[in-house]
Formats: sequence, C-alpha cells, structure tokens
Amino acid sequence: MKIGLTYTGTPEKHANYERWLKAGLVAGEEIEVIKLSAGDDNLAAVDTCDALVLSGGIDIHPDFYGGGDVYSPGLGKEVKWDKDRDKFEIAALKRAWEQEKPVLGVCRGLQLINVVRGGTLVQDLGVQKDETHQYHQKDKQHGVTIEKGSLLFTISGEGGEANSAHHQAIARLGEGLRVNCRSDDGVIEGIEWSDGHNKPFMLAVQWHPERMFTNNFQDRGLYMNICNRFIEEIKKTTAQ
Repeated sequence: MKIGLTYTGTPEKHANYERWLKAGLVAGEEIEVIKLSAGDDNLAAVDTCDALVLSGGIDIHPDFYGGGDVYSPGLGKEVKWDKDRDKFEIAALKRAWEQEKPVLGVCRGLQLINVVRGGTLVQDLGVQKDETHQYHQKDKQHGVTIEKGSLLFTISGEGGEANSAHHQAIARLGEGLRVNCRSDDGVIEGIEWSDGHNKPFMLAVQWHPERMFTNNFQDRGLYMNICNRFIEEIKKTTAQ
C-alpha cells in the first residue's frame, strides 16, 4: 500500500503524519509513505500511489481564491506564501481525483480542497477567534460538533475536543461539498462530498489528527477512527 503525503514543511511534522498513518495498520500490513512536494518535482509519483493525504502548512496564496494581497492582518508576520507548493498540490489533488483515489485533507489540506472546488477562505479569523483557534507555542483545544447523517458522523460520532492551529477558515463553500462539522464558535471544521455516490472517498478536517495521535488525545474518534477508515477505503480501491 502506497500513500502519497504532501510535504508539510519540516521533517518532524512530516514524521507525525507517517506515524499516524502507520498506526492504522493491522499485523502483517505495510504502508509506504511517498513524500510529494514541488521541491522534489515528483507530481508523477501520484500515479503510483493508492491514495493522497494533503497535509497542513502555510497559507494558500490568495490569488487562487480571489483574496486580498495583505498577509494575515494583525499577525505581525512576514509574508510566507508558496505558490509553487500551491500549484503542485492543486495538480496532485486533481490528478488523484481523476484517478479516483481516496483523498484525506488536514488543515491547509481542507482549505485547498475547498479552493479547488471554487470556494473561498477567511484570510484571518480575527483576534477573538484566533484566541480559540490559532497556534501559540502549542495547539489550542476546542469542542467540535459533527453533523448527523454525514460521512464523518459515521466515522467519528457526534464530536468532542479537537486540537487547533489555524487562523484561516472556509468562507464560501466549494461546489459539490457539504459541511460536516463546526467548532463551538461556528467555524467550519470538516467537509466531504455533498453526494458521495459514485465518487472516490474524500474527507477533510481543520484539526490535526496526526498531532492528536502523537499527543494521545482522549477523543480517539477524531483521529484514530479517521485514520482507520481511510486505510479501509484504500484497501477497497486496491482490491478492485
């Protein structure tokens, strides 16, 4: 089993994803995680993978969704966009969909899926919401409620406490998507196909399940159940 994983920016963070994905295996199974990145210039490697994980990381350039050219008002940070990464991951996502491969998005990955489907982003949640959602030295924690009847509900149940490390979020929802989860203060925390019939598995969450796994969060449904279901979906497609 091969899973393509977009490079989040540091070896340590990349390793978190690898550990999390491999924790979903049963005895005797193996996963090869393929690092995908603009720097490696290995878009064609998507063809050899059985599934795609879009990792977290820096903001998507606003040119891709008609946003403003001011970076993160109030954050006091220099511009840290990477158009090469954006272009590479957009192409990787489209390629995976064309080949009907399971896709899982995490944080930035959720936002990228929304943008590719024609949606837009809130460029900064603002001071009040940043207190709940934005990373400061460590991940924040907040409650999430999952919509009954959604794919995510069948995987994770009603919700619980998730981690949080973002200052952007979905504004206008992309075509063909549905919201399956929101934070206590109303921020969109998960998306999936509005109609998944005859479509490959696709799920994306705003939190970081790979770090919830690393830090042994109590609400395992929000991280291990997602990993386990993703692995199950890969097995279905590779068995065909």
